[in-house]
Amino acid sequence: MSSMWRDHIRASDTKLHNPMNKTARNRRFSLFAIVGLLLAIGIGQSIHRHVVYDVPWVPGTEKTVWSIEASVEFFGRGDPISVNLRRPSDQAGFAVLDESGASPGYGLSFVDHVGLPTAQWSIREARGRQTIYYRAEILERDAEDLDSEPPPRLQSRTWQEPYSTAVRTVLDQAYGLSADPFTLTRQLIKQFSATDRAQSEQLLLDDVGEQNLTNLLADMLQSRNIPATTVYGLVLQDGRRRQRLKPLLRVWSGDRSEIFPLGLSPIESQMPLLLWQPTRGFVLEVIGGTGSDLTFSMIRSESTNYGGVAAELGELNDFLGFSIYTLPIQEQVMFKTILLIPIGALVVCLLRILIGIRTSGTFMPVLIALAFIETSLLTGLIGFLLVVSVGLMIRTYLSHLNLLLVARISAVIITVIAIIALFSVFSYRIGLTEGLKITFFPMIILSWTVERMSILWEEEGWREVAIQGGGSLMTAVLAYLAMTSPWARHLTFNFLGLQFVLLALIMLVGSYSGYRLLELRRFKPIVDAAD
Repeated sequence: MSSMWRDHIRASDTKLHNPMNKTARNRRFSLFAIVGLLLAIGIGQSIHRHVVYDVPWVPGTEKTVWSIEASVEFFGRGDPISVNLRRPSDQAGFAVLDESGASPGYGLSFVDHVGLPTAQWSIREARGRQTIYYRAEILERDAEDLDSEPPPRLQSRTWQEPYSTAVRTVLDQAYGLSADPFTLTRQLIKQFSATDRAQSEQLLLDDVGEQNLTNLLADMLQSRNIPATTVYGLVLQDGRRRQRLKPLLRVWSGDRSEIFPLGLSPIESQMPLLLWQPTRGFVLEVIGGTGSDLTFSMIRSESTNYGGVAAELGELNDFLGFSIYTLPIQEQVMFKTILLIPIGALVVCLLRILIGIRTSGTFMPVLIALAFIETSLLTGLIGFLLVVSVGLMIRTYLSHLNLLLVARISAVIITVIAIIALFSVFSYRIGLTEGLKITFFPMIILSWTVERMSILWEEEGWREVAIQGGGSLMTAVLAYLAMTSPWARHLTFNFLGLQFVLLALIMLVGSYSGYRLLELRRFKPIVDAAD
């Protein structure tokens, strides 16, 4: 074997066993191990959150939560007072998330009074007008069959003549046109609701009044051994105050029951109905006070995610179910924007590392994109170009004064603030209120952008300024589009594990060491020559 081949084999063998290559392989293995671990953690936590807490993958799945406040007013006579208010419970279409009370000076307990869920207030002595509050957070969920509440005990009632004959006549007529307790009830309601009702129905209505029709029908059905009772429900309408419970008729047939909304108008019958008292029993009981009154106020909140509801249902005890929703509202609003920054960072990495777009500053486009989120895209672009253009002209003049760097940057900051203030005032004077949003731009970042572009102009010329400035704007626009996507907003805020996934993707992109897409233009002459 010739010496030349021996040297080549020796060199190749040395290259294969080079400690530097082994170190590189170890580093690459460590990188992929970390990336795999991050992906497993992020995807696993997200799947756990979706399965356990029913957080939807798709944005736009709205969950409605009602904040309902019950106000109890009465007069105290200086005696010990006990107030028992029936509390709502989980039922078809609704789930109780949280309960609280506001009652200065009163003791408050949530108990089962005579077998019914009750909020109980007590005080040793109270005089004058008293007001206590009960508040519940109610989740509106997919409707199911009514809970199988046991039917009430049958209670026979006797009517004096001529009412006894009228009841019998009305029931006999409806019974022949029905097949079960529910159809019998509908037929009775139809007979009493007719404008040309018969003499028997009119006689009974004149005796009890329209407002007591549910009690009359319940007594009539019970006389035929059909379990029925008057229950009370709350019609949920956003922003309503001083609302009262509506009497409803509940009828049983075996283990099934059905609600008949007699006291509701056609509009109210289309609204959500919460059964405040789903079975027979008291609604409000005031012992030691007089002139009691119960009213309700309510407000609806819509959420496109289930994170807050999951937190209310007890996810604080589950480490894998941690959520931004466990923080106060003010911090939630802050994190809603902060959690979008990794999306913008990933866009910057893709454009700079894989495509080769040059920007003025590494992550300055992400900060500009955040400003675009506050100002809207068109207003932000116009404002950014205006401020930077005017700032460059003023910075060019300052360069002739030979100021030190700190003083020059300070002067540029003040100049940028003045430009933004003048633009905002001018926009407001001519009726362009969108121009006021330019104040959301980060002043310091704009000032540094002006300074960097001015130095770049002096060293590289206007062409490089245009390339980096245009690349920065294009990157900022793409980052803005990615960060404002409904999918991005929904997933980043509700699935914190996706932050690990984004970190893993950025690390993978950062390990790329090949040619950038824009660098391939250098080989175009070779391709043309080969052709």
